[in-house]
Amino acid sequence: MIDAGAVAVAIAEAYRGGWPSLLVMPLKSGDKAPAINLPDQTGAKRKLSDFKGRKVLVYFYPKADTPGCTQQSCGLRDIASDIGDTAIVGISPDAPAKQAKFDAKYALGFPLLADEDHAVAEAYDVWAEKSMYGRTYMGIVRSAFLVDGKGKIADAWYKVSPKDTPKNLLAALGD
Repeated sequence: MIDAGAVAVAIAEAYRGGWPSLLVMPLKSGDKAPAINLPDQTGAKRKLSDFKGRKVLVYFYPKADTPGCTQQSCGLRDIASDIGDTAIVGISPDAPAKQAKFDAKYALGFPLLADEDHAVAEAYDVWAEKSMYGRTYMGIVRSAFLVDGKGKIADAWYKVSPKDTPKNLLAALGD
């Protein structure tokens, strides 16, 4: 008789890092938000727990200073004064220096975290296989998560469009 659990572990070990979305379930409302401990655009380490007691929008974008990511980030910058005490935190695989240039160019004014090894993206189930122009590669699936003051997911938006991220946040906070 085959031990299904042992087979699953063997497959997971064989494809470690290659099939993360098969090993992690999408987050939903009520789930505990995965921990974050990443450098921001200044090199300072930032943790999700730094925002305990506050709501936080954690959004993942594929690459700093590209059209969609710029639209998404600037849209969030533009509503920052409308969201009260809610914090905004952006995460991409870009290095802190690239995040700093992106922040300075657009005066974003909120933490941009460098997830260079994509470990946090994997924990949030946003690191997945993508394809463009017939080429397949691993990358960020643009997504956003509203985390409540107790560290639980209040809302999750996978495959969100750049222009909808600010609208979704405003709608969620208005509830």
